[in-house]
Amino acid sequence: MVNYRNHLIRTGTSIREALTQLNMLASDAIVFVVDENDKLKGALTDGDVRRGLLKDVTIDESVGKIIQENPKYIRKGERDINQIIEYRKNNYKIIPVINANDKVVNIVNFSQMRSYLPIDAIIMAGGRGQRLKPLTDTTPKPLLKVGDKAIMEHNVDRLALYGIDDFWFSVKYLGDKIVDYFGDGKDKNRAIHYVWEDEPLGTIGSVSKIDNFGHEHILVSNSDVLTNLDYEDFYLDFLKKDADFAVVTIPYKVSIPYAVLETSNGNVVDFKEKPTYTYYSNGGIYLMKRDVLSYIPKNTHFNATDLMEKLILENKKVVSYPLLGYWLDVGKHEDFEKAQNDINSTKF
Repeated sequence: MVNYRNHLIRTGTSIREALTQLNMLASDAIVFVVDENDKLKGALTDGDVRRGLLKDVTIDESVGKIIQENPKYIRKGERDINQIIEYRKNNYKIIPVINANDKVVNIVNFSQMRSYLPIDAIIMAGGRGQRLKPLTDTTPKPLLKVGDKAIMEHNVDRLALYGIDDFWFSVKYLGDKIVDYFGDGKDKNRAIHYVWEDEPLGTIGSVSKIDNFGHEHILVSNSDVLTNLDYEDFYLDFLKKDADFAVVTIPYKVSIPYAVLETSNGNVVDFKEKPTYTYYSNGGIYLMKRDVLSYIPKNTHFNATDLMEKLILENKKVVSYPLLGYWLDVGKHEDFEKAQNDINSTKF
């Protein structure tokens, strides 16, 4: 991934210098003009340079003579997914992301990303990985390698593919190794924060420790899930259903090899010949409105299923998102072996 700063140039830069930078960016040739505080002032492409030269502007003059002064941009924390989709449909390939002070803080490049979702993502990575001993005696389960990447790295990179760049990692067992592995994320245009569990707090309890999310929607995922989930479709489905909480569910079909009878007071009223039933299990990936987090008690062992149960009792809208793609919970040795085989045929 290209550092977004490669697309920035200062006001006062010469057109000659800008051309050199545009040439280095090759097919991604667009730069954004910023002041000394990185505040967005304009955009510049090869086409702008050509048009300037045709108007007798020389290449040693300032880029200020030829920039587009009102470029398209995305406001971080306030972005509308429909606007993102519209930009993509209209072939806007590279768009700057600015904060509340108009400072450029990232770049969306649709040749490298599929979307730019307005979501904070929390990865639950504090577990011991008991069932994967002895592999987890010295390595935390999230850092076990599947192919050439750690399990959790596959997870994080998939989320980043959909433009999620604000991460919170909940850590406990061998957490220092996870911190050393991922760092603060700046080298990949991400912001990574860490939440430490002093005591085990279940599959969602540690989220109560976070009070400075940047978005209204929060995604929580187990760190040991490998999936090719389309996170944009998941998010759009969540919005369409006006849900308070959504859970990715994994369909399981159970075929009964005999006729199944339906009875009432001992009388057979109907039967189905060798029916197949579909059940849905918890996929360990959740999306929720930020105000739902107020239902998570502070410093208490609390699971995502506890939260779902609480929300249902409060008549909140909890919905299922059945996943038809790839999903694997790497919890046991046989799962880990399956993941090693699947990596050759599945793109996580």
